[in-house]
Order: sequence, then C-alpha cells, then structure tokens
Amino acid sequence: MRGNEIRRRFLAFFEDKGHLHLDSFPLIPKDDPSLLLIGAGMAPLKPYFTGKVTPPCKRVTTCQKCMRTGDLENVGRTARHHTFFEMLGNFSFGDYFKKDAIHWAWEFLTEELHLEPERLYVTIHPEDEEAYAIWHDEVGVPASHIYKLDDNFWEIGEGPCGPCSEIFYDQGEAFGTDPDNQMGGEGDRFLEIWNLVFSQYNRTADGRYEPLVHKNIDTGAGLERLAAVLQHKKNNFETDLIYPLIEQAAALAGVKYGEHEATDVALKVIADHARATTVLIGDGVLPSNEGRGYVLRRIIRRAVRQAKLLGIQEPVMATLVDTVIDLLGEGITDLPGKREFIKTNAATEEERFQRTLDQGLLLLQQRLDDLKAEGATVLAGSDVFKLYDTYGFPWELTEEIAAEAGVTIDRDGFVRA
Repeated sequence: MRGNEIRRRFLAFFEDKGHLHLDSFPLIPKDDPSLLLIGAGMAPLKPYFTGKVTPPCKRVTTCQKCMRTGDLENVGRTARHHTFFEMLGNFSFGDYFKKDAIHWAWEFLTEELHLEPERLYVTIHPEDEEAYAIWHDEVGVPASHIYKLDDNFWEIGEGPCGPCSEIFYDQGEAFGTDPDNQMGGEGDRFLEIWNLVFSQYNRTADGRYEPLVHKNIDTGAGLERLAAVLQHKKNNFETDLIYPLIEQAAALAGVKYGEHEATDVALKVIADHARATTVLIGDGVLPSNEGRGYVLRRIIRRAVRQAKLLGIQEPVMATLVDTVIDLLGEGITDLPGKREFIKTNAATEEERFQRTLDQGLLLLQQRLDDLKAEGATVLAGSDVFKLYDTYGFPWELTEEIAAEAGVTIDRDGFVRA
C-alpha cells in the first residue's frame, strides 16, 4: 500500500466517523512563542485543547507536517529518525473518549490496513484500568499482548495531560530477539505505530492533577512508519515516500544503495534533508544565522557535506526539490505552486556554502591532523569560531566532523569567542 493511499485511507476513515478534515498547519507555529517549529500533530491544536479557542468541530482529523531536529545526528543511522515527517491524527475536544479512540484505532489497523491482530501489542499506564478493560474485554487483545509501563503518561508542564496507550507492531525475529528489544526499548522488532493520549487531567502550577470537565483525545500515527510496515521494508527510508530520493542521489554520485553502510547513511541524510528543506522553504522559512532560518541552514549544509563525501560536485538540493514535491504534493497541496521559489532559495544557499566549504574543510582537517600529531583530543573554541565566522560552518557541523576523528570541541571557548 503506497504512502499516499495510507494517508487518504486514514483521513477518509475518520471523516466517516464524523471528523472534520483540516489541512496541515504550517511548520511555523501561530501565536505560540513556546515552539520554534511544529513537532507533533497536536501542537497546532493546543488552543482547542486548552479551551482558549473554540474548535470548528469537536472531532478533527489531520495529516500534520512535523519537524524535529533534537536527534539530528541519528538521521540516516537508525531506521526511523527523521527531521521532517508526517503525523496522522484524530482528535476529540470534549466529545468521545477512550472507548471510541481505542476501538477505531484497532478497526483502522486491522480492517482498513489489514495488519495481523496477532502481531499487534499495546502498552498502557499501570493505573489505567479503564484502558485495560477496553483493550482486553471489548477489543479482545490477549493479556500477554498488553504491557503496563510507568512512562505511559503524557504531559508538558502545566495544562491538559493524561495516560496514553501505544500500539506496537511485531516485525518479527529478523529484527532482533535480545531482551532489550521489547516494547518501549531501543530495538526495531517492536515498532510503535500509534499513540493514543487520553487527556483527562489538568496539571496545575503547583503540580496537582485535577480531573478535566471536558476530556480530550489526542492521537498520532507516523505515516512513514506505517508505510514501512505495509511495504515490508526494514526502515522508513526504503518506502515509496523517501526511496526515490535515495535513488536520485545515488545516481548523481554514481554509487549503489545497500553496498556500504557509510554510503547508505549519506544517501539517507541527503534524502531526509531534501524533504525538510523543501517543506521549510515552502512554509516561508529562509536560511539565516538564527532561529528557524538557522535550522534550515544547518540542514542544507549537512546535506551538502554528505553529497561532497559521495563525490557529488554539482548542486544537489535544488535538483531534488522536484522529486520531493512530486512525492509530497498530494498531502501538502500548496507545494507545487511554490516549486520555483523553493528551488531558487535552496540553490542560492547551497551555492553560497559551496564557495567556502572546500577551503573550510581543508582548514579543519589541518587542525585535526595537528591535534592527532600532538596527541590532543579537544579542538579549541577559537578554531571552531573561525570556521563559523569566516567559513560559515555551524558549530554543530564542526563538532560532527571532529567527532568522526575522535575529537571533541571546546563549546565554552566557542561561546566566549
């Protein structure tokens, strides 16, 4: 089942359940200074959950574009870390609660997507007996497939919060059999594909949990993860949502995917960052040295460096924009109309970085060679600053390159400089 079809089926399923389908909100939060970028499906809907704004409907469904950069160094190295991704969600603002949310999630996964029930596991909060009864007594999930985990509680400081219930898909022993490779662990065998948050409390400023008069539902299902399961791929990057970008980058580099780990990581980073670059510029973010623009600049420059490592000499980001738009255009319908604007800005930033990249890399390599000869393992903050100030290297990029040589950077010295 192709990614576009999964998205269509999800939204149509919840529209049939009385939900209003809202288009994805922009990645730039509206009237929310607490967020740099939208990183979760529920984030644009916070005013509806808190009651500050009346929702257009008590039931809403979305496929929200999201951006996260907290695990940037893991992109391409794991099966499921991304900067840009799409989050499918169904939401209730004081309308239905646990019973419907659980039954509909199970119905969609087993009857719409035809996932095998015996491969599905759920986790709940240990004190959430109501959720356990619904899963076990009504849905029919065996007790051996229900795990009680203490961290199944969702909250972000003050405001609505509550227990949550995650749904995992067992990808089989080929993905690992070690004891740590279980629900909630770091392994890939049991893949979390859905999270249902039952917002039934309000956390006060002094830490008390008061029952909400109007209880809410907030759910999230990763589109890329569902595609990986349904397309029988070992990671998200090999799905039809992303793999065409890997193929295009591999062709530009004259390499093959699947033969060398380092090459695969570079191709995945380029593909992921091309998606992020396209959507960020499409939402009005332009490269700069601060805030959202710095996030974009850092992503573009990481991709350009990986392209260089693969031997790609010509500009790569603008070349990939057309493919990204072709892949995402059905879900993010305003992208095609911004095609030339996105390509122009991506190309300008890449060309700007290309002019200084080679010289800066040469300087950095010389310093790393000197440190190695001296038996030292820390790069001076003044060197990090020179690369940043003169050659446009984000300090994180210098840190990343240095780490590959077993060297750390003096962050405090960089800040002082």
